[in-house]
Amino acid sequence: MDLVSESIQPESRIPAEFAFCDFDEGAHVALAGNRNPHLAWSDIPEGTKSFALVCHDPDVPSQGDDVNQEGREVPADLPRVDFIHWTLVDIAASCRSIEAGAYSDGVTPRGKEGPAGPDGTRQGLNDYTGWFAGDADMSGDYFGYDGPCPPWNDSIVHHYHYTLYALDVETCAVEGSFSGADVLEALKGHILAEVSIVGTYTLNPQIA
Repeated sequence: MDLVSESIQPESRIPAEFAFCDFDEGAHVALAGNRNPHLAWSDIPEGTKSFALVCHDPDVPSQGDDVNQEGREVPADLPRVDFIHWTLVDIAASCRSIEAGAYSDGVTPRGKEGPAGPDGTRQGLNDYTGWFAGDADMSGDYFGYDGPCPPWNDSIVHHYHYTLYALDVETCAVEGSFSGADVLEALKGHILAEVSIVGTYTLNPQIA
């Protein structure tokens, strides 16, 4: 199976158009385009009945003590954890592409609606749901795609994995408001093939 994108070049910086935040000289960060990227796939395995898509960042700091703090830096040797940016399931077996901006076009404070998505798809809660839980202006249920916004003082570049799964089932076995972890568990034993594109992003001008 092959996965390509007109929006993201493999192992290259993701354009701010497809990120949640962009660098701002005065405030460190500003809201960005937050459009979902274009993705297209081919060489589909026989027996594919649907697709699922997961975007995650495995480079998120495991502790928040230094995150976005003036005069401090998130150390490179700090253990890192996953952050889910997008979970999309029940993509039709006949589908071969997702257009840029079709699932997200701009930042939606308090999150986009879900889980129902375009063309019969369903979208899970991404991890901005937990990140903004204590923010009076931004808290809510964040369904669907919300792009990169790594700490502006992180000492490492973050990597964003857009992974497409070809499945032997028409419907993913998740219900209600589901998470990326729920989907990854439900996919076990049903994956015929998988393929990824990895883009990078940083808001730290010292390592950009």
